[in-house]
Amino acid sequence: MSELIAFLEPDRSVIARRAAIIADLADLVPASSLITDARELVPFDTDAFVSYRRMPLAVVLPETTTEVAAVLKYCNRNGIPVVPRGAGTSLSGGAIPQEDAIVIGVSKMNRILEVDLPNRCARVQAGVTNISISQTVEADGFFYAPDPSSQLACTIGGNIGMNSGGAHCLKYGVTTNNLLGVKMVMFDGSIVEIGGKALDAPGYDLLGLVCGSEGQLGIVTEATVRLIARPEGARPVLFGFPSSVAAGACVTDIIGAGIIPVAIEFMDKPAIEICEAFAQAGYPMDVEALLIVEVEGSDAEMDAMLGRIIEIARTHGVKTIRESQSATEAALIWKGRKSAFGATGRIADYICMDGTVPLGQLSHVLEKTSEIVARYGLRVANVFHAGDGNMHPLILFDANDPDESRKAEMAGNDILKLCVDAGGCLTGEHGVGIEKRDLMRHQYTDADLAQQMRVRAAFDPKWILNPSKVFPLDGRNGAYADETGETAGKTAA
Repeated sequence: MSELIAFLEPDRSVIARRAAIIADLADLVPASSLITDARELVPFDTDAFVSYRRMPLAVVLPETTTEVAAVLKYCNRNGIPVVPRGAGTSLSGGAIPQEDAIVIGVSKMNRILEVDLPNRCARVQAGVTNISISQTVEADGFFYAPDPSSQLACTIGGNIGMNSGGAHCLKYGVTTNNLLGVKMVMFDGSIVEIGGKALDAPGYDLLGLVCGSEGQLGIVTEATVRLIARPEGARPVLFGFPSSVAAGACVTDIIGAGIIPVAIEFMDKPAIEICEAFAQAGYPMDVEALLIVEVEGSDAEMDAMLGRIIEIARTHGVKTIRESQSATEAALIWKGRKSAFGATGRIADYICMDGTVPLGQLSHVLEKTSEIVARYGLRVANVFHAGDGNMHPLILFDANDPDESRKAEMAGNDILKLCVDAGGCLTGEHGVGIEKRDLMRHQYTDADLAQQMRVRAAFDPKWILNPSKVFPLDGRNGAYADETGETAGKTAA
């Protein structure tokens, strides 16, 4: 009996500690902002990277920066890991928790606090959805440029964490190019403000450091974002090509000619078929690859730019050229592209990769990607932001088949290594998270990683913020280690 008691005692201790933490959290936030019931925690056990799931200890949904600060101060004092969460649309596992972690979600912090048109900016809470900013200022002739495919749901806080982009980032840039300032809660509960309404803040570019840091430097609760005046007009055009190689070469030549459309999107044959079946956008079905090229400006400007683009497309054997003739047709063209991920999910499970390559390597990487996936006996649909080389191959597999799941991950790893070897990088806009964590050594040396970890530790010495993400884990002791083998920070993996 004494042996049985000794065996059960650790479990009792863990249960008691969890109960104490939950009781303490209940004193810090309203009951409506605290989730502890096992069934209600289920939606928070993963994000859009559904290959992995972990049930958090509790979820806190604060409504103010002060509440975020109180929870972080408590967690720091007690050594409790914290996982920041926006809308859970992360495709790299960036918001997947650990069993002993507190998830702090910003979904209730969803107010647009100020619209300042003279200074062309808006101040918003971190839980505001991406698209709602553009909707708020649309009547005044402005918009917020970054437009990830998940913009109906994804939050500004999550966009900042992953430095999200979207179809129009070719001309307007990604989140970091449209972010002016943040209010952020540090690991110890202190509140700092970085940047502001000015176009260029003095001092070190800490804003550039925070954007894309995947919630490991602090939790952003407010952001000041840039607003852009809507162009006089915009016109998307469909180009159908006899091969993916020809379409990739066309993209390279468009950019090489000094032409900067607002967007260049790529879809191969499988992606065309999947999206057309869902959106009925009128995509040509007799081509192997499709480009959606959008230009903007006055009618004369758009005509001139499209004239040059069409000339280049013809040198690559373009089979179909179709300009949108109305706002309705333009919206339909984009509906097909914007629906790509959801439409693919209707027919198969998939892993969406996020490698970025130099434009001159597009054709080569597309060919090799097809070879890699075929080698594992799987299928792939390619749809991506071709203008800046941000590739999104969707590897199709059956999640109920362990062997196919393993092969899909292996194929994805090989594709990302291919992107790095071609002169690109592991991620363009999805972040590293859990998905690419173990591939970081393929791109960075141990010295590079150690320096990055030192920067991270300067912001969060105890490593409680979004642990087990981004940096490779030392398999011997479950901790982050630098090039000397010294532990840089413990993890709750």
